[in-house]
Formats: sequence, structure tokens, C-alpha cells
Amino acid sequence: MSDGHQHNGHESVPGRQRRRFPGISSRAYEHPADRSALVALRKLSGFDTVFKALSGLLPERSLRLLFLSDSVRVSDRQFAHLNDMLRDACYILDLEKVPPMYVNQDPNPNAMCIGLDEPIIVVTTGLVELLDEEEMRAVVGHEVGHALSGHAVYRTILLFLTSLAVRVAWIPLGNFAIMGIVTALREWFRKSELSADRAGLLVGQDPQASMRGLMKIAGGNHLHEMNVDAFLEQAEEYEAGGDLRDSVLKILNVLPRSHPFATVRAAELKKWEASRDYQRIMEGHYPRRDEDKDASVRDSWRESASSYAGEVRNSKDPLMKLVNDIAGGAGDLGGRVRRGFGGFTSSAPRQEPPSDSDGGGSPRDGA
Repeated sequence: MSDGHQHNGHESVPGRQRRRFPGISSRAYEHPADRSALVALRKLSGFDTVFKALSGLLPERSLRLLFLSDSVRVSDRQFAHLNDMLRDACYILDLEKVPPMYVNQDPNPNAMCIGLDEPIIVVTTGLVELLDEEEMRAVVGHEVGHALSGHAVYRTILLFLTSLAVRVAWIPLGNFAIMGIVTALREWFRKSELSADRAGLLVGQDPQASMRGLMKIAGGNHLHEMNVDAFLEQAEEYEAGGDLRDSVLKILNVLPRSHPFATVRAAELKKWEASRDYQRIMEGHYPRRDEDKDASVRDSWRESASSYAGEVRNSKDPLMKLVNDIAGGAGDLGGRVRRGFGGFTSSAPRQEPPSDSDGGGSPRDGA
């Protein structure tokens, strides 16, 4: 248990009992879609070439010097409460080497774990000012989860390629090739955020704090005006609402984002917190790091496929319902597709006018 005393050089934050997970493998909390998206990314044509080239070209030393010179390094003398949270998170998840952490002046609430050889955690002042102690603890655990899973290197390459795509946009086909890899990286990173949210819950061990943090990222520091249950109801409405047009718009809206929408993250985390998998981890039953070498890639794929099949079966999204019906051999699928996309064509059936449920807005990414 994490109890406010020193453990092998790690000092935890006093205040409440937290369970520790010695030797825990990242497989314990990784979302199946995270693992399968990463495998798909590695199989993408040209990715290995780009990965190897950038691994040698990206200035790791320059990156560290940049944060050292223009941000505040967290320590026992600077942002001491964050330093305590960081060390406690590493103790709980049994991460031997505590990664350096920096606070960067930026009003936008965000956090990231980057680096090629060794991870660096960066949080913005906007995030530090937005969240209370328990909410921030979940975020620190989230970033330590990224570090334990080895996500930092791919996140770094995503940041670099996104910047590079802007610079070479004028080159014929050059931007097209880069954006193909960037799109695949973003798809993986959105899934990896779901994994890291789970790690944050394992560290904070306060589901309400995790939910509040996501709610604040979506709606700002007006907690007295917000309600976690109502926020989760938004996620249900988002998933189930509308018709096939809305399903397509959801896909288009999420494509340029590195993070899933906050309501979706909250709903996914709530679902995992209520699962037997989470309960077993809290009881001390979880995959160990020393068993990773024996873990079968085929088993991971099977688990991912099973997870996707379950999501399609249980999803309330109109497109996922259609996919499920196709798999089940349901009749009159052509009619359903025509009705679903009726608002996009002048030849659409007029018996039931489409509801005006399409929403607009500029998507935002968060921690």
C-alpha cells in the first residue's frame, strides 16, 4: 500500500491508502484496441523506414535542453506537490526510474510523455491551474502509464511528422505520404490514451476524480455547474444519437485529433472501472512484467479481435448497428442504408425527414 512513508527512495503523498502493483505489466491496463492499432501501424508500408530514419535524426539531446532551458523542472524544491505525485505514481506502478517532469507555460490544459531513449513528462500551467490534487494525480499516473507502455517514442515521432507535414505541404505527393503515416499514428495514439486513462485510475484509485478531470478538460473550471452523471449521459447520447450521416461525421471529426473526445474517454473509463478486469487488478491479480516475453502475439490479436467484436455487438452507434446486422444477415439492409444517408441525396425517401442533429464546433485535444 502507498501510505505516505518512503519506500526504496520513493516518497508517496500522505492522505489515503493506495494499493501498489509490484511488477505490473502494461498489458494489465492496455486497451485491446491500443495493442492492435500499434501492430497495424508497424505493418504500415514505409513506417519502419521512417521510424528508423527519425530515430537517428531526431535531436534527443536538443529536446531535453529545450525543456531544461525554457520550462520549470519538477523537484523537491520546485512544484514539490507534483514531484510527490510523480514519485508516488512510479512507486505504485513499480517504474524503477522516475522520468524527469517539466511544467511549461501554456494556458491550454495539456500533458504529454515524449522522448526517444528515455521518457520526459511535460504538463502545462493551464492544466496545473485547472485540476485539483486528486484530479492531477490521475493525470500524472496517466503519463507514467504512457512511459511504462513505451508510448513516448511514437508520440515524439507523431509530433515531429505533424510539424514536417506542414513544411512539405507544397511538395507533390510528399505531404500525402507523410499524412498517411500521421493518420495511422493518430489512430493508434487515440487508442493509447484509453490505456493511459486506465493507468491514471490505477494510480489515483479515485474514479470520481478521474471523471472530474476529464469533465474539466471539456468544460473548464466550473465544477459547481457540472455533473459527472450528466456528462456520462452525453457520451451515451453521442454514441447512440442520429443516423448513418452522424456516424460518418463522427469519424471525420475525430480523424485530425490526437486525443479521443472527453465524453468518450469518460465513458470508456467508467466501463473499465466497472469491469472484472479492474477488480482483479485491485485484488492483486494482474499480468507481470517478467511474463511479457512469454506473452503470445496471437493471443493479443485474439483478445483485440474479441474486444472489437464485442464493441460492434454492443454499440448503439447507427453504423456499428448496420455492421452488426450485415454480419448477422439481417434483411432490407439496402433500404436501411438509403434511409440512413437520405439527407445527403436529393433522391432520399421523404416519408421521414432527417432530424437536424448534426453539430459543429472546433475539436480540441486535451491531456
